[in-house]
Amino acid sequence: MNDQQLMHEVVKLALAAGEAILPHWRADVAVMSKADDSPVTAADLAAHHVISAGLQALAPQIPVLSEEDCDIALAERTGWSRWWLVDPLDGTKEFIAGSEEFTVNIALIEQGEVVFGVVSMPTNNRCYFGGRELGAWRADQDAPAAPIQVRTAPPADAQFTVVASRRHSSPQQEALLAGLSGAVGELDLVSVGSSLKFCLLAEGEADCYPRLAPTSQWDTAAAQGVLEGAGGEVIGLDGQPFRYPARESLLNPFFLALPSAAPWRQALVKLASTM
Repeated sequence: MNDQQLMHEVVKLALAAGEAILPHWRADVAVMSKADDSPVTAADLAAHHVISAGLQALAPQIPVLSEEDCDIALAERTGWSRWWLVDPLDGTKEFIAGSEEFTVNIALIEQGEVVFGVVSMPTNNRCYFGGRELGAWRADQDAPAAPIQVRTAPPADAQFTVVASRRHSSPQQEALLAGLSGAVGELDLVSVGSSLKFCLLAEGEADCYPRLAPTSQWDTAAAQGVLEGAGGEVIGLDGQPFRYPARESLLNPFFLALPSAAPWRQALVKLASTM
């Protein structure tokens, strides 16, 4: 099975995980705390079991690193050349609050780079999927998948749109936004939960997603694959490509998500280098 075929099988699996989540949504689900005090629910665990079993059946030779099963020694992970990086329910806080802005994230990683990613929305069966060498698509329920592409500038009648987290910012991020506004004009700030921020960029509905606040590897990898397939990129504050090496901490450094050919790219990278 080649990567394109594997990606389409993972789309089916992400949608199945969404079906396992939905019975728990807006159902007074019990919330537990993990060791790091982040919340976890029966919905997270149900999706995790569906995905783990499905990936094992699809490609038993590829190991899985999931948010709900991440206690794997660095010595073991260092030996992996190709692995799955999974967030069974990204946006658990949105899910608990009853919002629709939560997703299922599944990425295939090879030598620290995203091969492809799949991001599904359980509440409406929308699915984004793609990879740098594969292209990117959005599939809505009962409709054929349609290719998506970033925009390099906002429409003439729209402001420059920055997507951000509803729950997370930082003084550094606010300073970056102020500098960006000086370079491109007034900003329209859109607050969106989970990995959908990347997906808005990928389908040309927004221009930039700066993240100068904490994330984990499984929060970003799948949507990075979608964005890269749509002509975008994710870079560190040093302007270098954003990767997923095996390391002790599974926390990400800060990053910028944007269209690769954006005319304001260098201005943003210059700003970020001062943060």
